[in-house]
Amino acid sequence: MTADSALVIAVARSWLGTLYHDQASLRGVGCDCLGLARGIWREVVGDEPFSIPPYTRDWGETGPHEVLANGAASMLIPIAMSDVGPGALVLFRMAPRAIAKHVGILTAPDRFIHAYERLGVVEEVLTPTWRRRIAFAFLFPLPSSI
Repeated sequence: MTADSALVIAVARSWLGTLYHDQASLRGVGCDCLGLARGIWREVVGDEPFSIPPYTRDWGETGPHEVLANGAASMLIPIAMSDVGPGALVLFRMAPRAIAKHVGILTAPDRFIHAYERLGVVEEVLTPTWRRRIAFAFLFPLPSSI
């Protein structure tokens, strides 16, 4: 069972305007893209099941393991790209052959919320450039599903 997409979107929008702060996750204070997803998890699903180890901000990082995607798959519900819609958490691959390292929440077929350096948490158009970078998609589970 999945969490209500309207709730996920409402919670994500409650983070709009939060300043960007690397590896933080405090609504109204500071967060990065993963911190935004963690904050939404806490409000929609409950306590985080484990602590997040420190991570690099290198969007061009390559390697044999999709660390963020594997972590997400252990907590969230993976979905096919054909099923992506509002309320989905999406992971972006920011450079060719790089691992996915950016997170956003779709709010409409053509809009998403994410935390972006220098901008903080913003809702913006899911342009073709952003759309083609989506590498993985997930839904939040219900609290009783974890």
